[in-house]
Amino acid sequence: MDSKARNEPVPLRPEIEIERLKEELRVQRDLYLRAVADCANYRKRVERDQAKAIRNGRRDLLFSILETLDEFERALAHDEQDPTSLLEGTRVIYRFLVNRMSAEGVMPYKSRGEEFDPKYHEAVSTVSGEEYEPGTVINEVRKDYRWGDEVLRPARVVVAR
Repeated sequence: MDSKARNEPVPLRPEIEIERLKEELRVQRDLYLRAVADCANYRKRVERDQAKAIRNGRRDLLFSILETLDEFERALAHDEQDPTSLLEGTRVIYRFLVNRMSAEGVMPYKSRGEEFDPKYHEAVSTVSGEEYEPGTVINEVRKDYRWGDEVLRPARVVVAR
């Protein structure tokens, strides 16, 4: 017997090799199906968690709106008795809303006197005049609100030309 024959593996009978390969295929298929099921379960859990987070966020917003609605009802209960108390109630509600927005990180920004920037401003009209540099915001029709670095709503402005 030469050295080459001694180092070669002994071939298995074909039916034994087929059974071994079938078993290996079954094991790999089971692993694959488990991985697919795990992935589907993970996706469903993430979607459920996202939906829950969105619902909780909406609930918090609605709760804030309900508090504001309560304040309006209290103010309106005195509308016929004393118009000045109605005005003061309206001011209290306004301060409440401003404070609530501020607590959430929503801040208004002053645009008047700033250079027009389409990221932060929406021009509703232009006015010519010598007293302002062209491209300068000369009036705010509606405030710009930002949430951190994100623009929630651009300001509507009048721009000098």
